[in-house]
Amino acid sequence: MSQHEHHDPEAGFAGELGSALRATGESFALDGRPELVSGGLARGRRRLLRRRLAVTGGALALAAVGIGGVYAGSVVTPDGPADKAGVAAAPKTGGSPTAEPAPESSGEPASDALKPGMAEIPLSRIADVIKANTPAGEWRFDGLDGKGQGISGVYDDGKGEAAVGVFLNRAGRSAEAGVDMVTCPEKAYVPYDACETGKLPDGSRWMVFQGYEYPDKREETKSWRATLLTKDGFLIDASEYNAPAEKGAAISRENPPFTAAQMKALVTADAWRPLLDQIPPLPTAPAQPGKLGKPGKVRQAPPEIVGNTVPNTLRSLLPKGLKVVDDGGEGEFAFVVVDDGKGKSLVQINVQYGMDDVADQLFGSGDVTTLPDGRKVKLTQQPGEKGGEGVVWWTVDTLTKDGFRVVVGAFNTGAQHEAATRAEPALTMEQLKALALDPKWAKLPAK
Repeated sequence: MSQHEHHDPEAGFAGELGSALRATGESFALDGRPELVSGGLARGRRRLLRRRLAVTGGALALAAVGIGGVYAGSVVTPDGPADKAGVAAAPKTGGSPTAEPAPESSGEPASDALKPGMAEIPLSRIADVIKANTPAGEWRFDGLDGKGQGISGVYDDGKGEAAVGVFLNRAGRSAEAGVDMVTCPEKAYVPYDACETGKLPDGSRWMVFQGYEYPDKREETKSWRATLLTKDGFLIDASEYNAPAEKGAAISRENPPFTAAQMKALVTADAWRPLLDQIPPLPTAPAQPGKLGKPGKVRQAPPEIVGNTVPNTLRSLLPKGLKVVDDGGEGEFAFVVVDDGKGKSLVQINVQYGMDDVADQLFGSGDVTTLPDGRKVKLTQQPGEKGGEGVVWWTVDTLTKDGFRVVVGAFNTGAQHEAATRAEPALTMEQLKALALDPKWAKLPAK
């Protein structure tokens, strides 16, 4: 994710969820390190990152989903309405200073004008719905005399204690604002065992996900969740673990207690509707200014590529002899997983306008050359940073004088978190350079 994020309504989910993660003390420093800033490929993974955060962010993070970045109190809020947590500072990631906040933040603290009022739902009622729609077992909840929008507890069916949580919220100002919450993440970026989605007769969408609390450490805590996005934009998110706490507790059982079908039944229970109706509507967002540039100046937001032109163009420009076994992306970002018969290789690209004001940070060091037309080209070869054994990451970053940037990266594995499948990426540095400098990128429609 670049440091140069301008206002984007679709990016609100990522920013608000990022604020919530910090407010709850979760340090999800996803792709915030300096080498990723220089690599530059993370910003275009905006929607993929939203899915990753939505699916793997944890129960406390999901309590805060929605425009406004408001956390629903301390999960249990005795004797009164939930407090609104302030937005804490972004987690420190070391390295050189950055121009703007870490990528999981929208770059600005949530405005009071955007903060919706919190529902004062008795937590005992939420607990009652949970117990009525799950198999018989012993439950332990704290703070049942409080009020809020979510609760967590410990369930025991005799096979080991398991942490379980349910949180209610609004997805945004329309149901479309929460689509990523019910969309399975790309396996090239998030490892999981199973994920299923569907739509109810009334138009509500659901997802059941079976993955891990720490996706790159699959021998540890399992994190399973079910999420319902109602047709009118409410979210019901239920999570369960094979340990008595989401983090910091020893594994107590092989799997979380409830099956995928039971989790789906929990979030789709009719009994949630009266509680959802108590959540106040979101206020209208104030008009957004242009993008901030140098002190004293306001820059208009640069154009942005939308639709599937970047994914389609990436596929068309791949060298011959590469079989595409997976692909995805939209807008300014795309990825493919290719195989030339020697193993899978992940290739990803970002195409961005308006990056001139961070040129010094992106191209101020390393193997940088300037072409006769003024374009800067930076070549980087470094180890992978997602935990996959033996993974290497090759990047070609390009920038024109007017701030048009194309950055391409390739790995010697089909997924960064998995071990290398080959000695080098399927594309050479020269092929990556040719791909990044192809004139087709500048001709893609943008608005």
